[in-house]
Amino acid sequence: MKLSVLVLFTALAVALSIGMVNFYFQHSWYFLAISFGVSFLSSFLVFYYLIEKYIYTKIKLIYKLIHNLKLGKDLKDALGEYVSPDPINDVEHEVMEWAGAKKKEIDLLKKQEQFRKEFLSNVSHEFKTPLFAIQGYIETLQDCLIDDPDQALIFLKKAGKNVERLSYLINDLDAISKLESGESPINYQKFDFVVLAKDVMESLEDSAQIKSNKLFFKDKYTAPTMVFADREKIRQVMINLIVNSIKYSVENGDTAIKIFELHDQFLIEVTDSGIGIEEKHLPRLFERFYRIDSHRAREVGGTGLGLAIVKHILEAHEQTISVRSTPGIGTTFAFTLQKAG
Repeated sequence: MKLSVLVLFTALAVALSIGMVNFYFQHSWYFLAISFGVSFLSSFLVFYYLIEKYIYTKIKLIYKLIHNLKLGKDLKDALGEYVSPDPINDVEHEVMEWAGAKKKEIDLLKKQEQFRKEFLSNVSHEFKTPLFAIQGYIETLQDCLIDDPDQALIFLKKAGKNVERLSYLINDLDAISKLESGESPINYQKFDFVVLAKDVMESLEDSAQIKSNKLFFKDKYTAPTMVFADREKIRQVMINLIVNSIKYSVENGDTAIKIFELHDQFLIEVTDSGIGIEEKHLPRLFERFYRIDSHRAREVGGTGLGLAIVKHILEAHEQTISVRSTPGIGTTFAFTLQKAG
């Protein structure tokens, strides 16, 4: 409601009340008209001055300040800026919208704070395990270096494995950090995804044979499947997914790749016949260090960052990845890639 309209209704209400009181005592329409006119005019001027000076100006300033906060402008600029002709209604809308946005920001900050705490706790735990193991092996090594060289060599190899695990962990953390900060740009190029997938499967064949696992395509792809992406980063995606499937597979299991052609994308599925994952774990599967079974996860190795890296790489390509799984049957990871034009 505009200021003049608000003052008009207020003055009319006051003038009508005064006029009715005078009419009650004087019983004269003449006095009613005179008192109504005088009180209306004086009330209008007084209320207009008071509301304009002490209320309306403050509301306009609040509106400008909130508007500038939303736009990220300097609050000093608010005094000279144009304001809506109806700031009383607009300020309510602005405050509600601003409050809603701030609530979302606060909720997001709370989630980020919780994530930060969990992340630091996980990083600390992941580093402590191999560090304590290395410390123990070195102390034992010092005791048996002269008396039992063969045992010392065993402890030395175990310490070396833990150093290697630390190295993998640091490299994976560095990879995620660079992807998030944009320090690792996406170098787009055209390439045949089938050729890349075959190279990855051949490089992991020895690892698969340890569990008598088979790596294969579900269909025969004779025609090129040309995609537009960063070849080396998509290679890392495939390595991480297939290595993950081998780790959690059963003896004589298999990992199959299937490609579906969509409108302007290819959908790639990596399916294994492993132990499967319970549905409650699926939403958190791509979180850093999230482990379904911590004891088993450490037995099979890995840094707990493989799937997080996969998600970051695909998001950097503006693509998506999803997972579906049935315990005791297997798991399927499905992600999209842009077709090459």
